[in-house]
Amino acid sequence: MTYYDSIASGYEQLHRNEQLKKLLLIKSNLDLKPDDLMLDVGCGQGFSAEIFDCKIIGLDPSSKLLKMCPFRTVVGVAEEIPFLDNYFDIVISVTAIHNFKDYKKGILEMKRVGSRLFVFSVLKKSAHINNIKELIAEQFRINKILEEDKDLIFFCEK
Repeated sequence: MTYYDSIASGYEQLHRNEQLKKLLLIKSNLDLKPDDLMLDVGCGQGFSAEIFDCKIIGLDPSSKLLKMCPFRTVVGVAEEIPFLDNYFDIVISVTAIHNFKDYKKGILEMKRVGSRLFVFSVLKKSAHINNIKELIAEQFRINKILEEDKDLIFFCEK
């Protein structure tokens, strides 16, 4: 059982408003089409479905949160994404990278399965924020960085 499995019943109350605010900010900076395929890494309950008008597949280690998710999901971790190379048009990860066991491997896996756009919302208070920022800059072309209340949001391409 993961930490998020243990708080699943209260997850919406704890995180919904904060996550929706970030997702709306992300949407306002993207030009997505209904046919675009998105991977939401660390999708939780799937709040992204309320914001984005495209096809979404979610990946999260919490099976209890995924049971509440309105789109197709896979129980799993970012470090081992079970999809083919360049499978997704866009990959997002909203305030999840700091929870990865190996954030470098997770970021490289997200790069592998994505083909076009990437958005990473990273907790500013993470002990690894500087290393994560450096890794994103090494692996992607950063088009924009927005500073949100608790996160830095990176808009990137391969």
